[in-house]
Order: sequence, then C-alpha cells, then structure tokens
Amino acid sequence: MWIYDRTRDKTYREAVAKAKAGKRMPPARWQVRYYDPAGRSKSGGTYQKKPDAERRQTELQSSLSAGTYRDPSAAKVTLGVMAEKWLPVRTDIKVSTWWKYRGLLDTHILPRWGDLPLDAIHTEDVAVWIAELQKPRDEGGSNLGASQTRHCYAVLSMVLDWCVPRRLNFNPAKGVRLPKPSEVEHVYLSYDQVEALANAASELRTKYDQTSAASAVNRALILLLAYTGLRWSEAAALRVGRVDLDRRRIRVATTFAEAKGKLIEHAPKTGERRTVPIAASLAPELKPLVHDRAEDAYVFTTKRGAPLRSHNWRSREFNRARAAVGLDDVGLTPHKLRHTAASLAIAAGADVKVVQQMLGHTTATMTLDTYGHLFPDRLDEIADAMDAGRMKAAARAANNQVTPGSRVH
Repeated sequence: MWIYDRTRDKTYREAVAKAKAGKRMPPARWQVRYYDPAGRSKSGGTYQKKPDAERRQTELQSSLSAGTYRDPSAAKVTLGVMAEKWLPVRTDIKVSTWWKYRGLLDTHILPRWGDLPLDAIHTEDVAVWIAELQKPRDEGGSNLGASQTRHCYAVLSMVLDWCVPRRLNFNPAKGVRLPKPSEVEHVYLSYDQVEALANAASELRTKYDQTSAASAVNRALILLLAYTGLRWSEAAALRVGRVDLDRRRIRVATTFAEAKGKLIEHAPKTGERRTVPIAASLAPELKPLVHDRAEDAYVFTTKRGAPLRSHNWRSREFNRARAAVGLDDVGLTPHKLRHTAASLAIAAGADVKVVQQMLGHTTATMTLDTYGHLFPDRLDEIADAMDAGRMKAAARAANNQVTPGSRVH
C-alpha cells in the first residue's frame, strides 16, 4: 500500500488547471493505492492533504492485516445479481424448497430489492417492506399472512447473509421485527367421526353418477392418516413394498412434493426414515391395495393408476366427504388428521417418545410443544404414590423398625 501523488499524471494536471480557471476546488491530489488479491491496483480514497492520506493508509493497512477491509465497490453490486448467484448454489435443499425460494424471489423480493445495490439496503427499509407485505392489496400491499411474510423475509435475509463478510460488514435485515406466526387451530376427531369421514369418502360420485377418481382408495387413505399420523405427502408416496401387513408396519422412506406441475419424490420432511405401526383393523383395509401388486407401485392411486396430487385430492375428494358428514366448519384438512392420530394415541396411553417416533418429529420437545396439553395431568397421581411411600416409612419408624444409627436398606 502506498500514497500516490496525482500531479505526476497529465490528465490530473489538466483537471487542476481547468478547475482553477473556473475558480473551483481542484480535485484531491493524494491517493491511497494498494493491490488486491488478484494483483489489480485499487484506490483507497483521495485526499487534499497528505497527512489525511497517511492516516487513511494506516487505517487500511490495519484493516487489511485484520481481514476486516471491504472494497467499497463490492457492495455496489445489486441484490438481484447476488440472488441469482445464491440460489443456484443451494444444492443442500430439496427441489420443492428450491422452487419455493424461486417463487418468493420472483414475486415479492426482486421486484422490491432486485435493482438496489447492496449498500443501499437499510434495516428500516426492510422493516417498512415487511409491513407492506401484510397490508391489503387495496392499500398497496401484498395481503400476505404472517407465515408467508416470514418466509419472504427469511429468503431475503439468507441472500444478504451470503454477502457477509466479503461484500457487506453485516446483514441489514437482521433484527427486523417480524409478525408473530398465527396459532394453528388443531382439530381432533373422535373414532366415530373418522369412520364417518372415511365412509363418506369411499362413496363419492361424480355429477355423471360415476365413482370419483379416488373413491376406491379414499377410505383406506383416511383411516391410515387418522391412525398412523403419516403426513399426506408421505402416504401419497407410499409404495407397496414398504407395507408389511404381517408385521403390521409401514416404512416411511419418501414423500411427495410438487414443483412446476411435476411430482418429485424425496426424503421425508426431517430427512430421516421411520417405521410406524398399523392397527390390526387397518390390515384388511390395506390388503386389497397391496395384494399381488408390484413392490414399487404406489399404494394409493386414482382409478387410472396415476399418483394422487394434493390439491386435486383435497378439493375433489376430501372436501366433499368433509361436507357430507358436517365437518365443514371446524377447519379440518388432510394434514390435521395427523393431529387426530396424535390425540388418539395419547388418549390410548402412548408416551411422548412413542408419539414422537410415530409422527416423525425431530425431538420430543417438538412433540410436547405441539401436543403437550393432551397428555394427562399425572401430578396428583405421582404425589399420591410418593405420599404412600412416605407413610409406609413413617409407620415403620413408629413401630421401631428403623432405629437411630441402624442401617437403612
């Protein structure tokens, strides 16, 4: 790093003469220069007085030695350019997640931030954007809910994080207040309601009085969701070879996601395979769907043999069955049958570790956070058991079975 006297340059001398002739301040004479890692000469700023340039030289030398210096031009690149570099390298995420990020970038992030240089993005502006995402459309907002708003913020923040520390000293999106996620209303069906829903789904017919596309599998699918806790996408991707009716076990190894109109099969949500039990009464329901079929065939398909798609099945099959049994007003969705499975298992005496394994939660803490209120309050039971033990000990002491100084076994 060195200080360069710009009077050596003819163009600079001409600029000074022109400025003096116009009675303007001449351009700064002293320039701090250094070589970047690629060997290119870079400017660290220009100064009218040499002592100012020397102070800047000392500052830059210290920051370069400490590895904290940022080339100001590195932050001039736009957010859009960096986002298009960031997304292709995210090979660590599922394809469905990748396309979700792509959609959020195109719809909400790049239209607002894409043309701005990184150093023009400020924390207060991100906070205003978060508020605008939640405003109604007639007020100029995007009318997003809390969850979708948080997803948009997360993608923007990840892109900015990727620019630290080379292009930015810090992520300007950090610390922005986010809307609280709305509480999910759980729905817990009774055994009778599950049975009624499954029966109604198996009897669906089209307006031409033909059986619906999935009526042949609807009953078994709904019963499986309600009594095993499988996610709908896990059940839809279930293959015949992973159903063991003799041992009454299902191996959950894959799940479905849709991207650009195509079904993609990948690992379950937590990335880990698991085994779930099948109630004995479910075996006869599943047997016709797996008997004498190829092991790689999907258990649940339309009557034309196509895999089930979430939106189609929910709107054309599940919602109609739900309405038929009077459950339209409780917020029931296919995914919420998973809550029913958890509640029935807990009521049957399952402990938290069993429920965790059945549902495929990463930790027992997640299970307790979601369903802790369903576990029975056993505080009095435990206190009573301890009290009984203590009273027996007190009775033995009163009968001189335990004397001072004697050994207690």
